[in-house]
Amino acid sequence: MNANPLPGVPLVESPFFEELLATADLPAETQRIARDLHRDGFAVFDFPEPDFTNLAGQIIDQLGPSMAIDAFRAGGANGLRLQDAWQQCAAVRSLAANKAVKALLGDLYGRPAFPFQTLNFPFGSQQHAHTDSVHFSAMPERFMCGVWVALEDIHPDAGPLIYYPGSHRLPIYVNEHIGHCAATAPSRANQADFAPLWRALIHTHRLEQVEFTPRRGQALIWAANLLHGGSDHRDRNRTRWSQVTHYFFEDCAYYTPLESDPAFGRIFFRNVTDIATGQPVPNRYLGHDVPADYIEATKRPPAATLPEDFDAQLYLLANPDVAAAGVDAGEHYLVHGSRENRPLRPG
Repeated sequence: MNANPLPGVPLVESPFFEELLATADLPAETQRIARDLHRDGFAVFDFPEPDFTNLAGQIIDQLGPSMAIDAFRAGGANGLRLQDAWQQCAAVRSLAANKAVKALLGDLYGRPAFPFQTLNFPFGSQQHAHTDSVHFSAMPERFMCGVWVALEDIHPDAGPLIYYPGSHRLPIYVNEHIGHCAATAPSRANQADFAPLWRALIHTHRLEQVEFTPRRGQALIWAANLLHGGSDHRDRNRTRWSQVTHYFFEDCAYYTPLESDPAFGRIFFRNVTDIATGQPVPNRYLGHDVPADYIEATKRPPAATLPEDFDAQLYLLANPDVAAAGVDAGEHYLVHGSRENRPLRPG
């Protein structure tokens, strides 16, 4: 094959995968990872960081005191996680911006990768199976992936990550496919709207659940459309420290399908920052910047009133950049937060 007929499809997702891989001149281990990711939608590898043990310890020591660990062990505070801790923890940022991982992803997807979000977990998420495609998507689609890495050895009773091999090959389903119009909905869109679909897909296609119980330093790349989640955390005395870094790829437009109805004139374009550089990444389409006036025109209108369950303190905890700016929480939400789909409380 002299040229790639589908440059707008990631190498590992391409129908021409075998021909493209044969001419890519990649190291044997990269080829192994590419084949696993193409076939299963995920690939396991050893995180390429010589100082990993030290960085993992720094993350646990720095983030642990701010997490409601005792409350979780007492039976409450489910779903503990800290989003974008790279802004306050150098070790989180170091793992997210690892140059070898970025280079690997670039080889696998066919264009340069950059990290744009981190999530740190002290325990299993216990989330139902879902795909990242409803939250993080790109034009062209599928140019997004997640890298999950164990910061400690993971026990089967500590709520391991779960995934469904091969589920990434299913079509990407968005609002129009489930009959939901986010633009006219009375409340914010929620991934729970897609949960019945995901359960039905697992049942109909007889998808088999697999648990990931790695040792410290083992990592897993997953494709944007892979169904994954967290199993029950059966022993709350055990932690399951881990970090997820989400990556986009250059020369794409970045948006949230969950909050978008393109035919209704609404596209939730994301304001994306490259964690490695701290610089914003422009939304681009086929080598051209997406016009700023178009992005502005497709935004959701600002909220007219605060949600009934709005709590200023929780809003500031969920949005540390707003707290650091010293602005009024309610005013920020009405003018900016509602349009930016800001979380109302910590995840």
